[in-house]
Amino acid sequence: QVQLVESGGGSVQAGGSLRLSCAASGYGNYNYCMAWFRQAPGKEREGVAGIHKSGATRYTDSVKGRFTISKDSAKNTLYLQMDSLKPEDTAMYYCAAVGFCNSWQLLFKTYDYWGQGTQVTVSS
Repeated sequence: QVQLVESGGGSVQAGGSLRLSCAASGYGNYNYCMAWFRQAPGKEREGVAGIHKSGATRYTDSVKGRFTISKDSAKNTLYLQMDSLKPEDTAMYYCAAVGFCNSWQLLFKTYDYWGQGTQVTVSS
């Protein structure tokens, strides 16, 4: 069983920063690809940033230059540094992991394991 536990969400003003963490644990090959998704009320869940085992990363256009995904393999922890936050970044953020994927699939919703989410609220 694989568990993903997110933390670091909260409320900030526009222009502020937050750092999300996702602690992974359990048995299985789950760290080949890991990613952050988000879902705002009334909207579909979308891929925000993903990282491949090779180190390749991918970002959705709206966060390029503002968000940075990274991973500490020794700690089995995934991070998302979010800078210059905007009100439209407000959403529930989810961590996801899968045993295998190609780098071009990083932002697809084809992940096997999902966390419970952490809320990010950005006020104007």
